[in-house]
Amino acid sequence: MNILEVCVDDAAGLDAAVQGGADRIELCSNLDIGGVTPSAGLMAEAAQLAIPVIALIRPRGGGFSYSAAEERVMLRDIEQAARLGLAGVAIGALTADRLLDLPMLRRLASQAQGLQLTLHRAFDLVPDPATALEEAVSLGFHRILTSGGALKAPDGAARLASLVKQSQGRVRILAGSGITAENVQRLLSSTGVHEVHASCRAAVAEPAPELVAFGFAGPSGRVTSAAVVRELKRLVSGHPPAL
Repeated sequence: MNILEVCVDDAAGLDAAVQGGADRIELCSNLDIGGVTPSAGLMAEAAQLAIPVIALIRPRGGGFSYSAAEERVMLRDIEQAARLGLAGVAIGALTADRLLDLPMLRRLASQAQGLQLTLHRAFDLVPDPATALEEAVSLGFHRILTSGGALKAPDGAARLASLVKQSQGRVRILAGSGITAENVQRLLSSTGVHEVHASCRAAVAEPAPELVAFGFAGPSGRVTSAAVVRELKRLVSGHPPAL
């Protein structure tokens, strides 16, 4: 069975993902910078849902090489996600030369014992994905979120297919970035992935000019759309596009 994971960053997004039929949610804040750790309040709200929720554990935007203080923050956030009853966490950490930071990941994974573990898209920056996949398996990750090293998953299809073949079912390959109703079925058939990750967002009206002027909002916005989730879910499930 194919799985659709929808990434959302607010309470309205949770409702839209559920209404659209998402199989799983990745929960974060501030999707405009790729997502950071969601608040405790948002985690608690998500924990009430009937579908699994994975909390992104990322203390800031930017790169994935973290200080000792940032590691302590992530450890506490993992503890919070577990305490609130979420299904899992998405983590990642790299060394200065963009290898997986195995000692830090081992400590984070230990804190997440009993939770589902996703290795997030820090994976896409490693120089040797094949080696990193084996390391992820050794650390006990359940899935790897990746675009195949490309900016968008459809452009990384060849590498995604290679990772699926290498994984041999030991870890799930979760394809993400740039996945839409127009390309998802071709991506599934060409790569062999059975899980896809998408934000399913649609544009909304521009915010009031004074909100932009005060720096309270960006010049335009996008929100999770139940209709977009619903259409993508239909295609991921193997049904033809609606006429």
